[in-house]
Amino acid sequence: MKKPSFLFLSFLTFSIIALKSSDTPYQDWKVYGGNNESNRFSSISQINTENVKNLEVAWEYHTGDATKTSQIQCNPIIVDGIMYATSPQIKVFALDAASGKEIWSFNPFKILGGENSWAGTNRGVTYWQSGDEKRVLFCAGSHLICLDAKTGEPITTFGEGGKIDMQKDLDYEKEKFLLVSNTPGVIYNDLIIMGMRLSEGLDAAPGHVRAYNVRTGKRAWIFHTIPHPGEFGYETWQKDSWEKNGGANCWAGMALDEKRGIVFVPTGSATYDFWGGHRKGTNLFANCIIALDAKTGKRIWHYQTVHHDMWDRDLPAPPTLITVTKNGKQVDAVAQITKHGYTFVLERATGKPVFPINEMPVPKSDLVGENSWATQPVPTLPEPYMRQIFLEKDINNLSPEYHEEILAKFKTLKSGGIWIPPSLQGHVHFPGMDGGGEWGGAGYDPQSQTLYVNANEMPWVITMKENPLLASVGQNQYNNYCGNCHGIDRKGNGSIPALLSLKDRLKKEEVLAILKNGKGAMPAFGHISEKNRTAIATYILDMKVSDNQSDKKEMEAESQLQPAYIMDGYKRFLTKDGYPAITPPWGTLNAIDMNTGKIKWKVPLGEFEELTKKGIPPTGTENYGGPVVTAGGLIFIAASADEKFRAFDKNTGKILFEYKLPAGGYATPATYQVNGKQYVVIACGGGKVRTKSGDSYVAFALK
Repeated sequence: MKKPSFLFLSFLTFSIIALKSSDTPYQDWKVYGGNNESNRFSSISQINTENVKNLEVAWEYHTGDATKTSQIQCNPIIVDGIMYATSPQIKVFALDAASGKEIWSFNPFKILGGENSWAGTNRGVTYWQSGDEKRVLFCAGSHLICLDAKTGEPITTFGEGGKIDMQKDLDYEKEKFLLVSNTPGVIYNDLIIMGMRLSEGLDAAPGHVRAYNVRTGKRAWIFHTIPHPGEFGYETWQKDSWEKNGGANCWAGMALDEKRGIVFVPTGSATYDFWGGHRKGTNLFANCIIALDAKTGKRIWHYQTVHHDMWDRDLPAPPTLITVTKNGKQVDAVAQITKHGYTFVLERATGKPVFPINEMPVPKSDLVGENSWATQPVPTLPEPYMRQIFLEKDINNLSPEYHEEILAKFKTLKSGGIWIPPSLQGHVHFPGMDGGGEWGGAGYDPQSQTLYVNANEMPWVITMKENPLLASVGQNQYNNYCGNCHGIDRKGNGSIPALLSLKDRLKKEEVLAILKNGKGAMPAFGHISEKNRTAIATYILDMKVSDNQSDKKEMEAESQLQPAYIMDGYKRFLTKDGYPAITPPWGTLNAIDMNTGKIKWKVPLGEFEELTKKGIPPTGTENYGGPVVTAGGLIFIAASADEKFRAFDKNTGKILFEYKLPAGGYATPATYQVNGKQYVVIACGGGKVRTKSGDSYVAFALK
């Protein structure tokens, strides 16, 4: 009997996988990212490659609370025909998902007191149900709040009157520090597992992961991402780090393998981000994918993607649970995208790499007191979904003027790769601070085993400055809390305002109020002392600073806890007209075959219309928010700075539909079905990359 050919067997294997995948009930959008696997996939196929051109607006809902600098980053969830989402001011609301008509709305600051001066952005809510009991959980500021899903009223038996303060029960001596939780938690049985966003300075709390009982709000377990004495990983830090260092937090969200009972947690860097002299070692569990027992919080395995991070290489998105075919066998895996363009693919049960990962030697830091790590992990596959190096030949050449301008600056900086250590000279930081991959995450098509990732290709500049004991408490405190964003020179960075002329615009009491409560995109600093806030306000308003001995003693004591070097502000590397310093593309959408690790296709995502009119092919733009993949053969994504919503053919990358939104769709869409009709909805909050803010959700359906 003739043996079946390899080609036939491969086709048969793919057909079985596709059939199995098509039977998977990805019909709902009940979870942030679509489902617990965080794959942003929908098996609904009513809208497809043939008819997507006929999409039209089905409804538009306005929240009515946008400001000049507000955003909406929310990926809404839809349960039983009801949509749950958040507004720019983090009000939670429920809509009829077929009509967009409001059912209820809840302002969390009714029970928190005051107004939302700053509670961070919000990316969505979490839904829990047991019988007829239905709850919606979300975060505003440092509080986790629980609402009745039917009425929008607080569940008063949860925590204290419907809320718990996540500043407490952290196994940390302080109970007042910067904490918000941008991204929804993960539900496992009667637990909600939470991460959090923290300060990125030395005032940061540790980023421990916690689970709370959904019914009572009581803490069920905690995993110390900065290990305590006697815990695994403690030896990867200095002995007192667990008391002094912060960060190593999960701000990007998680994925859950419900069958195995494993929650996969991506973490960010430890603080201070750019100089680690206070945290010698590899710093577990910073920059790690951690597999935890969802019931107990016990570590099953971990994999560190950056050792002793000095580049702010936080893991920026929830991992994506996938299944790949290796050596004729199906392997359940977790795929983690990164800011620096790599995808780490690990076996779900063991953490073993699916593709080899090599420890590669990297340059040594020349900053005094910094003990940089000698090697860093580099996956052999999948192929990077963006360029990994910015050389002189890559300088923007759209005009001779741009090229000359950038070349002059480029020659003053170190350049040549992703592992150049921060230095006093400064270096081209590429991939940049915002990736590469970002918080929108990846989409995964289980039918073709393809991963879809949108990426930024934006260079930034990192320059370090010495941080000696300074002449005033105010300047000292300003550098610690404000310098990263507004710059040590107080000149801002284009998107973050300069403070040099602040005294011409604001009174001291107004500055103090902003420092305490936050405003717009600026966080609150109510956790630092009134004395230090007053010192900062005095310094930035150029007022006379007292120079007494008690202040000097305080500075001497504080200098023992401060970094020896600080980063001179977050700075994109741009032309004078605001275009990236590198040649296009500046933003892309990528398809990766997860069986082979090879890029299937790559296309620009977004355009600058003024450049297109000049005959320049679409360049792509910075992009924020992720894709949705459907069984109808489509990828839906907004994200781009041109404020357009697009549908791509998932097999070719061809644009099949585009629509100009009322404001930038810097969020991940959701797709769902009500009464047999498929909808796709996107939050249009704008407010990033110098685009206007908005307050609407726009839903599309077929004519």
